[in-house]
Amino acid sequence: MNRACAAVSVLVAFAIALGGQARAALLSFTDAERHAVLAHGPWPPPLEPDPSNRVSGNRDAAALGQRLFFDGRLSATGRVACVSCHAPPTLFADGRKTSVGLAAVDRNAPSLVDIRFARWFGRDGGSDSLWAHSLRPLTDPREHGIELERVAQLLDSDAELACRYEKVFGRKARGLAADVVAADAGKAMAAFQETLVSIATRFDQFRDALERGDAETAGRYPEAAQRGLKIFVGKGRCNVCHGGPLFSNREFADVGIPFFIGPGKVDPGRHAGVARVRQDPFNQLGRHNDDPVRATGTATRHVDLQPKNFGEWKVPPLRNVAATAPYMHDGSLPTLAAVVRHYSNLDEDRLHADGERILRRLDLTDDEAADVVAFLESLTSPAPGFRVDLLPTPLARAPCVPPAQ
Repeated sequence: MNRACAAVSVLVAFAIALGGQARAALLSFTDAERHAVLAHGPWPPPLEPDPSNRVSGNRDAAALGQRLFFDGRLSATGRVACVSCHAPPTLFADGRKTSVGLAAVDRNAPSLVDIRFARWFGRDGGSDSLWAHSLRPLTDPREHGIELERVAQLLDSDAELACRYEKVFGRKARGLAADVVAADAGKAMAAFQETLVSIATRFDQFRDALERGDAETAGRYPEAAQRGLKIFVGKGRCNVCHGGPLFSNREFADVGIPFFIGPGKVDPGRHAGVARVRQDPFNQLGRHNDDPVRATGTATRHVDLQPKNFGEWKVPPLRNVAATAPYMHDGSLPTLAAVVRHYSNLDEDRLHADGERILRRLDLTDDEAADVVAFLESLTSPAPGFRVDLLPTPLARAPCVPPAQ
């Protein structure tokens, strides 16, 4: 009888701790763990326009941007488009170790899904807005290899694009300075990319159920994923960098990946990105920013080039991470298992001595590593992995109706 009473007491305490009716499949989460889990949602966050881009959230701008994104004429050969390295079937990445435009580049192409939630853009944060970042590959000789005059010429000479440009921006491209038209084109492409938002995942269902005390629904989340989640927010402290609904703090870190990319050649990462964003004529401090008070330029104004930035890279979001292999800025880790193994066996001597030293070698067992992978896989959205807000595709296909004169 005493043993039975004890068992009942344990079950009651278990149910109270979980905030709902307990199930055998639902693990016990401490208050601290529960708080950490809830911080990863809800998903998606509110979608707010970019103040630096006056056509952010504009359906017609997104339709124009979609056309430009898929247009190979914005390259020296006429065959390289943004979609060449950021294709829908691969969640707007390309699945390559490092990408190939007009020539091979040194970095892996990240997914553009959820890109609207970033703070800095590019692996090194070399752009401070999505619209400025959309212009950077156009003039890179290894990517699109064109001058910005080509963008202005296309938006003037192509009747359909010229019509759409005038409809969106209220003026014709002809006669405008090339940098003005290019900035507008970048803003239209950004308006399209902002529409790409990932779909809620099995983790989100678990997280939301945990928040409302629905133990039955929460208990359907795989136990391996639950164990991996407990490591992620506990022993692994992964959420220190991969925090919030996006699973990224949207900043930069040295994670011990070598920055040598060839004999005598290095990729300096954030160090080069800081220098580039400060020199970029399209940055948030410049005249192309549509925010009249330049409030969006505060971070750029105060960004400081430091020695520790050498070899730092943007902390990527983890939503849909299982679908965007290979990993790291150089595509050097082919699988999620390899990524977890990297952190488990981390060589701390590779990290900057003057850095924050957040990372520590985890020494995970094989079972623990498998559980972390199971958790990361649960961050995958149902096919196709993303939704398109504003539905630009039908608008992009329909012929442009010129604005009334």
